[in-house]
Amino acid sequence: MKIAFVYDAVYPWIKGGAEKRIYEIGKRLAMRGDEIHLFGVKWWDGEDVIEHDGMILHGVCAAQELYVNGRRSIPEALVFSLKLVWHMFREKFDVIDVSVFPYFSCFGVKCVSLLRWTPVVFTWHEVWGNYWYEYLGRIGFFGKMVERLVIKLSSNVVAVSSMTKRDLEGLGMDIQKVHIISNGVNPDEIAGIEPLEDVCDILFAGRLIKEKNVDVLLEAVGLVREYIPDVMCCVIGDGPEKERLVEFAHARGLLENGNANANANANVRFLGFLEYGEVIARMKSSKVLVLPSSREGFGMVVVEAFACGVPVVTVDAARNAAAELVDGTCGSVVELDAAAVAGAVLALLGDAGYHEKMASGAKERAQGYGWDGIVAELRRVYEGLM
Repeated sequence: MKIAFVYDAVYPWIKGGAEKRIYEIGKRLAMRGDEIHLFGVKWWDGEDVIEHDGMILHGVCAAQELYVNGRRSIPEALVFSLKLVWHMFREKFDVIDVSVFPYFSCFGVKCVSLLRWTPVVFTWHEVWGNYWYEYLGRIGFFGKMVERLVIKLSSNVVAVSSMTKRDLEGLGMDIQKVHIISNGVNPDEIAGIEPLEDVCDILFAGRLIKEKNVDVLLEAVGLVREYIPDVMCCVIGDGPEKERLVEFAHARGLLENGNANANANANVRFLGFLEYGEVIARMKSSKVLVLPSSREGFGMVVVEAFACGVPVVTVDAARNAAAELVDGTCGSVVELDAAAVAGAVLALLGDAGYHEKMASGAKERAQGYGWDGIVAELRRVYEGLM
């Protein structure tokens, strides 16, 4: 089977849940004998078309700023979508799988689909709806309209979470044509990574953007410190909020002399972006993962923590699909409030027996999220369209 994936951001040059999903699925399909093509922005040096881990990567346009002022760049998405049609039209595929966000590429893919008589799968990671107004203010109206237009285009649909499926139904999509196929983890790869000797009590991993609410976590660390003075929180990731968050932590005395990378006498360390193996090693040497995000289409970092045997504390927010992954056997879902987060963390750090029980539950929870099973399920969807 000849399969094309479409997404402007490409792993490992750009790291995120959607990028990682395409990489893991594409790599495994290629190992099974399928011919896999990925059309994205050319983030790499050298030729426009390269082979990478068994997949053929097509650089549709030159690398550009993906984020501007903390938001996804609209010009970048437009340039990518306009140039996409010509690049895709030159080849014939059995199936095209397009990641819906940032939307404009869906229209180009639909054109190619009609001209080439090729079935398309639209992969929805999340539905924004009225969140567009929070993201863009008044002009969010146009984002909301574009999203609704893409819903009308979407004939064969994969949603990565139950929340996304419900949101699509709420906007009028026939849920009979929606398949829930989640993100996953590679249990063997994670099992082969050794933990670090340097232990973090609390871990956050993700892009430092407003929706992740890392400031709530930092405030919670200050509350935990009242009971555990030497508590250590490690923050993995980078983004437009980093400078503000460092200042926020410094103002609360959580950093040693304002040094974001300090260890001794500090309660918070900002580690920046790390390679995947380093993230997992750090995760395995942590006691609890905290994800206070108010918006997650799935929450891959939660499943990764489960595979590492690390309990998770996340928050009950309308747009946080990660909350659906966490139950009373593997962590806690609390209000988006520093005191509530601190209470859940203290419960895990202060009771070894309770922590051991939650850690064991986390490992059991991870068992249903192996990439191999997810790939087999997705391939059945593709075969059903041919």
